[in-house]
Amino acid sequence: MTRPPWEVADVIRRAGNRFIERYRESLTWAQMKVLTAIERCRTAALGGHRDQCVRCGYQAISYNSCRNRHCPKCQTNAREKWLRARQQELLPVGYFHLVFSVPHALVPLMWQNQPVLFTLLFEASAATLLEVASDPKHLGAEIGFLSILHTWGQTLQRHPHVHCVVPGGGLSPDRAQWIPSPSHFFLPVKVLSRVFRGKFVAGLRRVFRQKKLNFHGACLPLSNQKAFATFLRTLFREDWVVYAKPPFGGPEYVLQYLARYTHRVAISNHRIVDLNDTHVAFLWKDYAHHSKRRRMSLTHEEFLRRFLQHVLPKGFPRIRYFGFLANRRRAESLPQCLALLAQVLPFPSDSASDPELWRCPCCQGPMRVIERLTAAQVLREKSKQVSILDSS
Repeated sequence: MTRPPWEVADVIRRAGNRFIERYRESLTWAQMKVLTAIERCRTAALGGHRDQCVRCGYQAISYNSCRNRHCPKCQTNAREKWLRARQQELLPVGYFHLVFSVPHALVPLMWQNQPVLFTLLFEASAATLLEVASDPKHLGAEIGFLSILHTWGQTLQRHPHVHCVVPGGGLSPDRAQWIPSPSHFFLPVKVLSRVFRGKFVAGLRRVFRQKKLNFHGACLPLSNQKAFATFLRTLFREDWVVYAKPPFGGPEYVLQYLARYTHRVAISNHRIVDLNDTHVAFLWKDYAHHSKRRRMSLTHEEFLRRFLQHVLPKGFPRIRYFGFLANRRRAESLPQCLALLAQVLPFPSDSASDPELWRCPCCQGPMRVIERLTAAQVLREKSKQVSILDSS
């Protein structure tokens, strides 16, 4: 993939100081850390390493990455490593993709209570899938799946939703056989929507009773018990959206499909198409009009404000596993599923433990790290190179 002409880091370099001055009172420590990390990512400020080709001896200095999970440049390696680990967990069945989202009226309250209500979004959507799938009227099986939290829409506005990727089938109640789902249909979305709404609203009522919710600004009136009860009743009058995407192929397609959703940030650098002294322009898909590609222009400050809305609380996991893929059950359940599907558990690939390599620009041989460099050492090496160029 070619390097994009503009990056989020360029916006931060141009307008970061102005943005911080304007929003200093409302910025969290985590958001400030993200701004600093992205601005310094793959620059001399983070130090680097000297690499050498094992074939021709060519040497080059590379800058270190910030490794912040909200940095657009740092997600590729993390995603590839995660996908390699998941390769050992694929089942030889078709897979389904479902999306759970909440009404817009809930969004302000969710942003004031991110750890509690993002967790509730995971739990309510997972409990919905597990309950409906176990019902003999539908699949009658114990399923397993992974869920991925996204908090943004295409225009960087707040849009919390969970993507669930589910193997097509599950274990029978006695765990003695694999029950396959139809190849074209998994579970009825209208049933999923109703159950999801009930579980999420019940969860809201529970955390309110437990005094786990904070109320500020426009949400402050909801701190009153009667007002909150009225708010919950309005949520029951709305249709909650559960969207089932068309089923996709078997395990050979799953990793490629998952790569679109895991380790994503609110916007990739490749979507930014223009940057000037006052505005940044980017492309977005208009899903209301057949995914038509459109262009949006925002001021630097508004772009950064929208981007930083999607910085998750420290340590909050945005990928979670449920059912027979839950972390505590996976080691036992996966071999059982594969045995029932008449498969053997594959051995881990050696490439999963190989150090990540990049190729020599001269002979395409593998480059190896031969020396770690501090920021000061990188700057000295840079000065030497400039001096050599000037003298020549």
